[in-house]
Amino acid sequence: MTQTDAGPLLRIRGLRKSFGSHAVLHGIDLDVQRGSVTVLLGPSGSGKSTLLRCINHLEKPDGGFVELDGDLIGYRPVATSQGKVKRLQELPSRELTRQRARIGMVFQQFNLFPHLTVLENLVEAPVALRRASRREAAATARELLERVGLAGREGAYPKQLSGGQQQRVAIARALALKPDLLLFDEPTSALDPELVGEVLRVVKDLALSGMSMIVVTHEIGFAREVADNVVFIDGGRVLETGRPEDVLNSATHERTRAFLEAVL
Repeated sequence: MTQTDAGPLLRIRGLRKSFGSHAVLHGIDLDVQRGSVTVLLGPSGSGKSTLLRCINHLEKPDGGFVELDGDLIGYRPVATSQGKVKRLQELPSRELTRQRARIGMVFQQFNLFPHLTVLENLVEAPVALRRASRREAAATARELLERVGLAGREGAYPKQLSGGQQQRVAIARALALKPDLLLFDEPTSALDPELVGEVLRVVKDLALSGMSMIVVTHEIGFAREVADNVVFIDGGRVLETGRPEDVLNSATHERTRAFLEAVL
C-alpha cells in the first residue's frame, strides 16, 4: 500500500487566514478519511465557511497548507537555485481550475445560472474543462438528476424550481465533475423548513454511497445520524473532534457543551 493510499484523503496543517487585521483561522489541523463524512459545527463567525473556501483555494490561505490525496492545493513546490530548499509557487489559474474540479462545493445560495436550463447548468463545466463531450455530459447529467429526484426537469429554469429543488440541482452539478471530495456549506440554511428534508435525504444517500464529504451544518440530528467525525470550531480553532456519539453526547470542552445546549 502506498503512502497516499494509507493516509487520509484530505490533510490540513497549520491553516491560517486573516481578512485585514481580523484573524479568522488560527492554525487549523484536520484530516478527512476516504469515504467518510465530516460534519463541522460551530457558531456563526467561527471560521467554518472560510475553512471550506480555503480547502478549494477560493480563499488563499495566509499560512499552512491543504493537501488532497498527496497533492498540494493551490501551489506547487519549486526548487531554489541551490536545488535543495523548496518554496511554494501558486498555480496558474488554468491549473487551479482543473485542481478545483476535484473538490466539489455546494453553497448556501444555490448559485445556479438563471439563464440556463437545469440540464445546461450541469453540462457546462464538464464540457468547458474537457472532461466529456456535450453528449456524454448530457447523459451523465440526466443520470444525476434522476439520482437527486429531479428526472424530467431537465428543461426547467432555476426560477421555475423550489429552493429545495434548486439545491438538489446544485448538488447534481457538483457531482457532474466526479469530485474526490464534496464540500457543503450549510446547504439547508436558505431553505424553508419543509424543504430541508428533501436536501438532507440526498446528502444521506451520497454518504451511503461512500462519497467523501465535509458538511457545515446546524442540523444536529443529521450530524448524529450520518457523520463519521464531528469537528467543533470556535474562534477559528478546532476545539473538539471525535465520533458523533462522543462529541454530541459527552463533549469535553466547555464551549462545545454550551453551543450544543443552545442549539439542541
